[in-house]
Amino acid sequence: MRHNRLDLNLLVALDALLTERSITKAADRLHLSQSATSNALARLREYFDDEFLVQVGRRMELTPRAEGLQESVRDILVRVDSTVAVQPEFEPAKSDRTFRIFVSDYTLMVFAPHILALAGEARCTATFEFLPQVSNPQRSLERGEADLLIIPRGFVSPDHPEEVLYEEKFLCAVWRDGALGRGALSFERYRDAGHVVMQPPGQAGESFEGWFARRFGVTRRVVAISHGFAALPAMVVGTDHVATVHARLALKLQPSLPIVLHEPPLPITVMEQSMQWHKYKMQDPGLVWLRGLLRRAVQRMDAPHP
Repeated sequence: MRHNRLDLNLLVALDALLTERSITKAADRLHLSQSATSNALARLREYFDDEFLVQVGRRMELTPRAEGLQESVRDILVRVDSTVAVQPEFEPAKSDRTFRIFVSDYTLMVFAPHILALAGEARCTATFEFLPQVSNPQRSLERGEADLLIIPRGFVSPDHPEEVLYEEKFLCAVWRDGALGRGALSFERYRDAGHVVMQPPGQAGESFEGWFARRFGVTRRVVAISHGFAALPAMVVGTDHVATVHARLALKLQPSLPIVLHEPPLPITVMEQSMQWHKYKMQDPGLVWLRGLLRRAVQRMDAPHP
């Protein structure tokens, strides 16, 4: 297909080249030879009268024109994928689709099992690929690299539709045999203790530490930082430290750890856990089905179990 003498297939190559900034890596992504990818780059350079990629030291850098086109090209490809490539119907028991869902390890432990259980009951043959929620997951949504984000509402993008799935409270985990395991956890004991925290890489927005200092005029003493939530309760064992953890996660892990759970001695706002999808995929039959599955998974997660 051509538009104004441009082979539109070259836009796929251009997207890979601008993303990878390497002919070799772009070729691997496109499943083409390096010579075929180099030829595509040469044709793009001729059409746009721009180098796109230039050698700077040992790295390839984007030209200003390339930087200006990068998001527009990706947007075009996402639009095409959402309108042309999507099947008119979705049959979960006959699908070979892969759903790419960005989640934290907390969500993976607490919520994902219920998603998979319901998918199994529906005899769904699609694959669920749960990907780590790295910094700026909204960019992955924009680029079509994620079908769905499961993310606290405070971090959702204002440019795409979202829906709150459920609310989550927090509990404080301490070692059962430590000083904090005996007696109530007062604000003073909480403030003076060492804290084990989770800090996502490249976090955007205010951290809990910033909120705590602003709200109470003091700073928590952070003694250890983890890249995931699930390890926090185990990290307080053998210490007099505190881990402030999602309530569902803390209750799930408590039977396997020598910990005591306390209500936080300070007003911590509940977390609203949302799902977010790309605005171009609002009517995608597969994602419509998936969003319904997640709503039912919340009901299953919070249903009383014998």
